[in-house]
Amino acid sequence: DIFTKKDEDGNYLVDVILDEAANKGTGKWTSQSSLDLGEPLSLITESVFARYISSLKDQRVAASKVLTGPKAHPAGDKVEFIEKVRRALYLGKIVSYAQGFSQLRAASDEYHWDLNYGEIAKIFRAGCIIRAQFLQKITDAYAKNAGIANLLLDPYFKNIADEYQQALRDVVAYAVQNGIPVPTFSAAVAYYDSYRAAVLPANLI
Repeated sequence: DIFTKKDEDGNYLVDVILDEAANKGTGKWTSQSSLDLGEPLSLITESVFARYISSLKDQRVAASKVLTGPKAHPAGDKVEFIEKVRRALYLGKIVSYAQGFSQLRAASDEYHWDLNYGEIAKIFRAGCIIRAQFLQKITDAYAKNAGIANLLLDPYFKNIADEYQQALRDVVAYAVQNGIPVPTFSAAVAYYDSYRAAVLPANLI
């Protein structure tokens, strides 16, 4: 667990790691593709932007001496809040995968690729940087309904969203109230609420 590791001087290792994230361009390329396809890939795009803003270290240090924010307050029950973060992370991951596979479907339609999404999930799990055990749930979802429009509509993922969404909302609310940037969590809530909305305020644009 990286949060418990200490260096030879007894300092927590995570606190001495420079908070500048590099990038190899894959997130940018994926985001550019989403724009070309008209797909709302907000979580990956926000993660790219988070890396970019992290690289503005000198500016951030200067801004921290000028710009103010709210005073941070304890989250309350530690065990309860950790569980909320765990649930928020899992649901956020589901939303991100739902967006990603929606983009794959749009690309398949646009370029006539005839992709097999269940097989793609298997390939990811077998040897990819994003491999995760829950990819099997994606394979199962497409095995049951190969034409499903969005993974959030699959019964398993829908039930997780029903059960975990309040934790995600609570974590985002706590972060906003305490001045903690959580761009991908915030994007997950926005996407979920937008996707489930029969009517959006786009008529005002």
